[in-house]
Amino acid sequence: MRSSRPPGRRSRHTRSHLPGVTPVTKATSSGSGMAQSLSDARYAAAPYPRSMTDEPREDRRQQPKPPKQQLLSPKTAADKLGVFLPATPDEFRAAPIARDAVQALQTDPPAWLVTLRREGPHPRGEVARRLGVSNSALARAGVSDSMTTSEIRTLLADMPEWLSIERDKHAPGTGAAPGTAIGERPPRREPEPEDDEADD
Repeated sequence: MRSSRPPGRRSRHTRSHLPGVTPVTKATSSGSGMAQSLSDARYAAAPYPRSMTDEPREDRRQQPKPPKQQLLSPKTAADKLGVFLPATPDEFRAAPIARDAVQALQTDPPAWLVTLRREGPHPRGEVARRLGVSNSALARAGVSDSMTTSEIRTLLADMPEWLSIERDKHAPGTGAAPGTAIGERPPRREPEPEDDEADD
């Protein structure tokens, strides 16, 4: 069916488009553009929320706990210091001791610790070391668990049979002659020079 419109004339809808706008495209009126500009200005002027400002915020993360001081029992502390616990002062045996405090005693020993290490009484491990035997040797001989330095020297000077045997088991060649208070081996004997004179 042919249109009744005279040839060469455009539709009224086509002619109603705005200048500068291609037909079939969506025109934007100046009113909507102004409204958009006012909206942008309003958001730009609005203050930031409190959470978006540059002010420092409280750190609510879980903070690391400070390292817990490690405590040692008086028995463990005495073992580390190499002393006989019953011979230590009362305040040393009264409560657990911090590891740092034990390290301080090692670095700068007080007078009581110096005297105890020098004169004794010494614990079983130190007695065995000074006698040059093992801990089990002291148990087999029925020797006291602690001895003073003077008692150790006397025992080494007398050199009973059990001590000679145990010293030779622990370090062969040390049981025949008395040693010292720190369990040193006896001096080596130099071989006798041979007679160079030949028999006629």
